[in-house]
Amino acid sequence: MNLRPVGILGTGKYVPERILTNADLEKMVETNDEWIVTRTGMKERRIAAEDQATSDLAYHAALAAMEKAGVTADEIDLIIVSTVTPDTMFPSTACILQDKLGAKKAAAFDLSAACSGFIYGLATANNFITTGMYQKALVIGAECLSRITDYTDRNTCVLFGDGAGAVVLGVVPEGRGFKSFELGADGSGGELLTLSGGGSRLPATVETIEGKKHYIHMAGGEVFKFAVRTMGNAAEEALAKADMTKEDIDLLIPHQANIRIIQASINRLNLPEEKCMINLPKYANTSAASIPLALAEADEEGRLQEGDCVVLVGFGGGLTWGASVIVW
Repeated sequence: MNLRPVGILGTGKYVPERILTNADLEKMVETNDEWIVTRTGMKERRIAAEDQATSDLAYHAALAAMEKAGVTADEIDLIIVSTVTPDTMFPSTACILQDKLGAKKAAAFDLSAACSGFIYGLATANNFITTGMYQKALVIGAECLSRITDYTDRNTCVLFGDGAGAVVLGVVPEGRGFKSFELGADGSGGELLTLSGGGSRLPATVETIEGKKHYIHMAGGEVFKFAVRTMGNAAEEALAKADMTKEDIDLLIPHQANIRIIQASINRLNLPEEKCMINLPKYANTSAASIPLALAEADEEGRLQEGDCVVLVGFGGGLTWGASVIVW
C-alpha cells in the first residue's frame, strides 16, 4: 500500500475566562504561592463556567483549528475527542461536538488515554488518513478537570485546570508531516493515578460520593518518577523511529504536568530551554488538552516554521505514554 504523508493543517485552542490563581487557592486550602511555584511551576489555571462542559471547550478550539486550516465542517471525515472528562458516559463528547459543528459526514468517537490522549488520537487519525480511508480529521484534547478535582485536597487541587486544543489533520507534501509515533502503556501502575467511582466497578452510590471516589486520586511521588523516566525514553524512541537525533529537534512540546518533569526532559534531550514550549504557569495541567494547547500557542507565537522538527511527548494515567515526531 502506498501510504500518504499526513500532517497538521491548522491548530486552535480555547480556555475558559475564569482564572484561579495561587492566591485564590491559598484561601481554599493550606498552601501558598511559593510552595506551588517551586514544586510545580504553576501560577494560575482556567476554570470552566457552570454552564460549560467539555464539548463547549472543544467546540471553540475546533472552530479555531478549522478556520486556520481553511476547512469547513462538511469536509471533516473523522472527529476524535481525547478526554477523561466527557460530557456524559454516552453519547460520546465527539458525537455531541459533531452535532454542534454540523459535521454530518464525520465518524466520531472519544478516546481515553488521560494526558497521553492527544498523541494517541493523532496516531489513530494519522492511520485513517494515510491509508486513504479518510481525508481530513479533527483531533481534539479537551478537559473540564475542575469537575473532578477535590478542592479540599491540597496535594492535587493546585495541579489541574480546564481547556481545549485542536488540530485538523490532512494530506501534506512529501517530506512533511508525521514521521513517527511511539505509544505505550503499563496497566500495572493504573492505581497510581485514578478516578475510581462512576464506572461499572464502583457505580455511583452514597458511599462512593462520601468516600470521594469521583475525584482524581494520585500517588504524586510515584507518578513523578514514572514521568521523568518515561518522557525522555518516549521522545528518544520516536526520534529513532524517524531516523533523527536529539540534535535535530527545533521545538519540544511536552505535556505540561510539572516544571521539574519538563526540566528533566530538556536535560535528557540536551536542549536549551528556548527550544521547549512551556505554558504551564498560565494553565497548569490540563491533561489531554495540555499538548494541543501548547502546540496552538507555539503556532500563534510564530515558533513553528516550515521544515522544523517538532517533538510532542506526554505521559498520563493508565499508565500511558506517547511521543510523535513531526516535520512542520
